[in-house]
This record gives sequence, C-alpha cells and structure tokens, in this order.
Amino acid sequence: MNKKTIHRIIGAILAVLFAGEIVYSVNNTELATRSTGETIQIVHNPWDTEIASSTVLGLVLEEAGYNVNLVSVDNAIMFESISTGESDVMTAAWLPTTHGTIIEEYEDNMVNLGPNLEGASTGIGVPSYMDVDSITDLDSQAEQTIIGIEPGAGAMIQTEEAMSHYDNISDWELEAPSTGAMLASLDEAIQNEEEFVFVAWTPHWMFLEYDIKMLEDPDFVYGEAEDIYTFTRLGFAEDHPEANEIVDRFFWEINDMESVTLAMQNGTDNRTAAQNWIDENRETVDSWLEGVFE
Repeated sequence: MNKKTIHRIIGAILAVLFAGEIVYSVNNTELATRSTGETIQIVHNPWDTEIASSTVLGLVLEEAGYNVNLVSVDNAIMFESISTGESDVMTAAWLPTTHGTIIEEYEDNMVNLGPNLEGASTGIGVPSYMDVDSITDLDSQAEQTIIGIEPGAGAMIQTEEAMSHYDNISDWELEAPSTGAMLASLDEAIQNEEEFVFVAWTPHWMFLEYDIKMLEDPDFVYGEAEDIYTFTRLGFAEDHPEANEIVDRFFWEINDMESVTLAMQNGTDNRTAAQNWIDENRETVDSWLEGVFE
C-alpha cells in the first residue's frame, strides 16, 4: 500500500472521527468576555498530560472569545490532522525521542511554535525509600523485575534498550501489563513498603501522589530530557492571528501539568480541573492574553 493511499485512508478516518462523539467542546464557560465567532480545533492524543494541556489552552481561547473543539485521536492521526489542515492546533509533540520518528513525515506541513513545556523525561523509577539512586545500583531488588506499561510504548522500547545496555539488569524481567495495572501495583507496593521497580515518566501525576524518584541514567540510554511542542496547521497564523499569538505564548511547568492530571485522576472532571488551575494561576494566564486584542 503506497503512502498516498494510506493518507487517503487516514483522511477518511479523520472525517468519521471528527463527525462523531470524539469531538467535544469547551464553550460556554462563565469567563468568556467577548466573541470572535471563530472556531479553533485542538487535536490531542488520549494521554492524561495532553488532555490537560489541550483543555487548559482550550478554556483560555474560549475566554478570549473563540469557539473551541477538542478532538481526541491516536498519535498518527493527531499529526496527520494538523498536516492536512483538518485541525488547527496540537500541543502534544514529545521531542526529540517519543515522537521523533513520526514527526519526520509531517513536519514540513506544520508550523512549529516551540515548546510549551520543558524537561519531560522517561526512565526507571522506584519508591524513595529504596536505597538505590542509579540504574547501575540495581542488582536483586524487586525479584529482578521491572513493571512496565503497554507493549510497544516508547518508554517500553527505551527500557528494553536500557536492559540490553546495562549489564546489571540484562537478565531482569520486563513485564508489560498496562499503565493502569502498573500504577495499581505501585500503589500497593508503597502501601506495604515493598521494593518496586517500574517504568516511569514525567510529567505524570504519580510524582505528586507518591514519594518516588527516577533513577539516574549515567549513560543516557533514555536520552536527554524531552520538551513538549506546540504545532499549528499551515495558514493558521494568517487566518487567526490573535489566537495564534495566544497559542504561541502558551507555556507552563511540569508541576502545573501534574497538578491538573492529579485532579483529573482523583475524580475532578477535565474542564473543572483545568479551570481551577487557570483560576489559581491568573498571572500566568494573563501573560498569554495580555495585549493580544489591542
């Protein structure tokens, strides 16, 4: 199957998805102060972190008077929808590692506005009560087992590479249940103060919920820290210059993202969690909006 055919198929999938329930709105918040009559579509993958960033940005754009649709799709369709112009904005590109391969196919047909968050990282984590600080300190802990997440995830592939690289964990087992199962096992292990070694990444609410730490990776097998980038479709800045300015200014810290995802994890609905963060960080949000419509 050639690339042109694949793109036609993905385009058809996009049309179905965008017409269905997967498109939702953040309109009609009480903070809206003006109406531009313009609609902005933000696409994201289903990760908690990207739901958080997209919802926060969506509410801020709505406050500025825009109608906003949020679209949840998988990674490949997310990038495709920006490159084809089906969606306007995406705040979910983890670079240079996690999405480094997929971005190569689409980057010429998108506009890179730069990072909206810096210092994201992946590695091996343990509870802080364990007396290890580096991957090289691991020997017989936790029955020589690393609890991972879904098979094929970028963090799992990196962990497999780490196990091949570091001789001290080369004969360890890497289990691949699911993210939810890993987090449930982490919770149970910490409650019982048991040894537990797991695939970890930040930003993630687990670093606020639990006293855990990322082990040092002295040979940088997991690579340097990543940043999360914002992309827009070609022509977005010309079509929506004020909205583009707000999107370009959107930037927050790891603790900000983790606080929103933790609230979501604890049962607060996405919009309320995002709006609460906006209310508590008014100075930051105002800096994204200042002077845009003057």
